[in-house]
Amino acid sequence: MHAPAERLNGLGTTIFAEMSALALATGSVNLGQGFPDRDGPDSVLEDAIAAIRSGANQYAPARGVPVLRQAVADHQRRFYGLSYDPDTQVLITTGATEAVAAALLAYVEPGDEVIALEPYYDSYAAGIAFAGGRRVPVTLRAPSYRLELDELRAAVTPRTKVLLINSPHNPTGTVLTDDELRGVRDVAVEHDLIVITDEVYEHLVYDGLRHRPLATYEGMADRTVSISSAGKTFAVTGWKIGWVTGSAAVVTAVTTAKQFLTFTSGTPFQPAVANALALGNDYFDTLRADLQSRRDLLAGGLTDLGFEVHRPAGTYFITTDIRPLGHTDGIDFCRMLPERAGVVAIPNQVFYDHTTLGRPLVRWAFCKQPALLQEALTRLQKL
Repeated sequence: MHAPAERLNGLGTTIFAEMSALALATGSVNLGQGFPDRDGPDSVLEDAIAAIRSGANQYAPARGVPVLRQAVADHQRRFYGLSYDPDTQVLITTGATEAVAAALLAYVEPGDEVIALEPYYDSYAAGIAFAGGRRVPVTLRAPSYRLELDELRAAVTPRTKVLLINSPHNPTGTVLTDDELRGVRDVAVEHDLIVITDEVYEHLVYDGLRHRPLATYEGMADRTVSISSAGKTFAVTGWKIGWVTGSAAVVTAVTTAKQFLTFTSGTPFQPAVANALALGNDYFDTLRADLQSRRDLLAGGLTDLGFEVHRPAGTYFITTDIRPLGHTDGIDFCRMLPERAGVVAIPNQVFYDHTTLGRPLVRWAFCKQPALLQEALTRLQKL
């Protein structure tokens, strides 16, 4: 049989599919894959049902339904003071994962280098490989997980084309500071780089911090591909509705690639997401407060069990070091955990090129009901 394309080497089945299947097979509490165990707001769900019943079941326009493009533009202005033309500067995608892939296909030539913050979401590696690029990691190191700007500058070469920046950062939960964002801006402007920003956790930021898009910084408007989605903010991860904002030239470039991936999708979900983006500030404030309390519940419980816990400033993931419990390999630990304790987590090692740095680290999702988090903590006492 013919071997598959070399670009698939090392990709295989995602760790999320493996661990979620293991959770089902063992009846474990799944704190691995990052999806909430609750539905989004009732009004948003009803809007989608109404759209289906009204006949919004065929192809949407290639760039997305107008009401959602306008809602995305309104959201960017409302929260960040960014002004976008909904007709030329907004693109609706099949989730943020497709948006990142389309952006990489739009800007990366074979042999180009893409700098990504390590550990990184696993689809970044696939997207870079599909575009023929070369991944260059800049590591956020435990326990602070701060971006070392000198390392970022040193990673740039004449082959560097793109900076792929994720803040709030999955899996570490780091929210880049103003100084760090200015440093990224300086590198991008000095070397004339495109910056792709994955901002899907933009509303999941805690302890009084706030997310600030790189596109708001001087010199970044025409070189930034800003990406977000509805799944994390509104607990509708299965709807796969994401978006891209940027200059007209940026959005046109990404659209050119995206149209040959899915063309369009999620027609009845798009007007529902438009209404969700217009929800009042009380929704977003309540969301943050609720998830922060769940973070504190799980972080406190894991600390009591003996893990070294890195409390995140954003996202809905907690990273722990398993060495205090006598374990050294996260993959072995996570494969053992369902049978021994009835809980599933994700080994951070799969998010690293420098695998030794991630080997003792494990990620836990706290976007679950408090009772389920407490059940997981009770089961983990078996360790």
